[in-house]
Amino acid sequence: MKYYILSIFILFITLNSKGQYIISGKITSGKPIAGAFVEIKDFHANTITDSTGYFKTSLSKQNKISIHITAIGFESIDTSLEITKDTYLAFYMHEKIDALEEVIIVSSSRNNSRIEDLPTKIEVLGAEELHEENQIKPGNIASLLGDIAGIQIQQTNAATANADMRIQGLQGKYTQILRDGMTLFGGFSGSFGILQIPPLDVQQVELIKGASSTLYGGGAIAGMLNIISKRPKNGASEKNITLNYSTLQEKNINLFFSGRNKKTGYTLFAGGNLQPAIDVNKDGFSDVPKTNSLFIHPRFFNYINPKETLIIGYTFSKENRKGGDMRVLDNKSSALHQFFNGSDSYRNGVDLTYENKFSENERIEVKANINAFNRKIETNTFGMNAIQSMWYSEFAYSKNIGNNKLIVGANFNGDDFSKSFPDSSLLPSEKNSTAGIFGQIDFKPTTKTTIQTGLRIDATKNYGTFILPRISVMYKPNHAWTLRASSGLGYKPPTLFNNEIDERDYKYIKGYAANIVSEKSFGYNADANYKTHVNDWSITLNQTFFYTQINKPTSLYYQYGFIGTRPLFAYYVNEDKPLTTKGFETYIAANKDALEIYLGYVYTDAKRTYNTYYPTLPLIAKNKIATVVAYEFSEKLRAGIEAAYTGKQTLDNGTQTNDYVFAAAMVRYGVGKVSFVLNIENIFDYRQNKNNQVVFPPFTNPSFPEIWAPLDGRVMNLSMLIKL
Repeated sequence: MKYYILSIFILFITLNSKGQYIISGKITSGKPIAGAFVEIKDFHANTITDSTGYFKTSLSKQNKISIHITAIGFESIDTSLEITKDTYLAFYMHEKIDALEEVIIVSSSRNNSRIEDLPTKIEVLGAEELHEENQIKPGNIASLLGDIAGIQIQQTNAATANADMRIQGLQGKYTQILRDGMTLFGGFSGSFGILQIPPLDVQQVELIKGASSTLYGGGAIAGMLNIISKRPKNGASEKNITLNYSTLQEKNINLFFSGRNKKTGYTLFAGGNLQPAIDVNKDGFSDVPKTNSLFIHPRFFNYINPKETLIIGYTFSKENRKGGDMRVLDNKSSALHQFFNGSDSYRNGVDLTYENKFSENERIEVKANINAFNRKIETNTFGMNAIQSMWYSEFAYSKNIGNNKLIVGANFNGDDFSKSFPDSSLLPSEKNSTAGIFGQIDFKPTTKTTIQTGLRIDATKNYGTFILPRISVMYKPNHAWTLRASSGLGYKPPTLFNNEIDERDYKYIKGYAANIVSEKSFGYNADANYKTHVNDWSITLNQTFFYTQINKPTSLYYQYGFIGTRPLFAYYVNEDKPLTTKGFETYIAANKDALEIYLGYVYTDAKRTYNTYYPTLPLIAKNKIATVVAYEFSEKLRAGIEAAYTGKQTLDNGTQTNDYVFAAAMVRYGVGKVSFVLNIENIFDYRQNKNNQVVFPPFTNPSFPEIWAPLDGRVMNLSMLIKL
């Protein structure tokens, strides 16, 4: 009986196999295309090409089939075929004319790798996002950065609207901000740097979350942000003008020109912003400061030969910010109306980059910059004028040896902070410098595994020597899944400046405790990424986990006298217990034709364990949800809406804030070389100053609460982009 059943089973398999065809083939573009999605319509026979561009599937007997093939960056293929037997097919895909390879090539890897080949997770905001942001928020990129999961842009000053960029719950001082791979911001300039970078001048933004000190040095404990400037396009010029006006009476004009021939090229950005002081809640004090700014950034490119390029750039910025009592801002001060807080700043910087691509697999890069940032702080109680000079130099060599990628280099950087007298602050002048060497190698022990390991040794002038190892592992079991994990050490030398400090408190800061040391960190990040196609939908799922521990964190301690409430002086000390942050990020992104959908959730648990009574790190939302829906109705018309839920935040005294929803919408319409954008922010007009007092007496020198929600309310703007 059992032989009878076995015979029937074998016969069934045989007959069934005769009712199927094997469809296989290869997809190339001159080289194999991995990850191309092959869909045989009306059949459940979808598949994805492997690393050689090969695919294989089977389907029931059918004379005619329809095949749909898609791959990122390539024109899709639709074709119909007659099938009468097992068939091998070959397809050639053409790159999209508008596909921007720069979006997926990452400069921060130092060897210009494709983003999908990197063991370290790097998030990229590309040309499309920056082009759109140019007409939504043309003044700066702060709002765009705040849209990234795990980043929170936190306003820290009600009078000047200074802001802090926090990554995965850590304050802005733990993030290293670079411009074209070189330090430019930080220290005395605080977070005003990201408030002065217009998106029209930027090609892409690259973000590494977590310990990133191996390639870029100390300070990159929470992460590293690299802002990549635009370059001239070969054989094409670019001439763009952006005009903008908002319901807060903000006026912007930005210009970007570029051109290139065989030997030389240039880019030129020039932009200005005008913003009057606005009292949104009518309490007599500004909620939006008066701001006048000018930013100029020309770059000259000398293409010595096809392999060598020399780039020289100059940066100039000038900004005046002033907030406070509206009568004082209107030049109507009196005995009862005296308070104001102003900041005048100037930046002059020169940078140089030399690139030599010996071949596709070998290159050197030499970079150097020097810039001087002068800032004058003036209030009705004290004034301070100081300058901080910063310099950076670096040599890096990279070479691909088979499947291995080697990077070695050295750098020297430093800063010099000095005050001008007379000056009513206790702040000391100081100088810092660091010399470092670094190395990193990527190797593939198997075809599915890539390991990236690196080491940096930094010798600092004032705080000793630091050895910083780092390791990242990427495992790709198939073309749908990518698994990554990274871990490393970091450090942060003490700094006099903290974005959370009211400028009026600078006069009390006298420096550091005698035994102060650098903060040291350990951190890891891990993520799983899954990409698939369902019918005509392209879907991406990502799950990330993070943890960072900072030992010997610094805090500012105030020393008070017996009389009055004002402190005598303040100084920085190391805490005995660590600062920790942990959590996870989850998101799903889907697109179908012209429709894009995003939904993300971030959980952050940040603790200052040294504070027994109030251990939760202030002004970090434990729960955040964000969603975006965008649709392109035609080449001329595009619309989108986004919403974000910010959960309750803990204040410094342990009390909790309200949660709230922030929503925005935009419509873009293009006619020829002109496009218009109508954008509305904070649709529901949620404001901290709507139901909460944000200015406390004495009003001649008031105090302010911590800022945990918007102050400017609902804002609309209309912008116009002209392509000459």
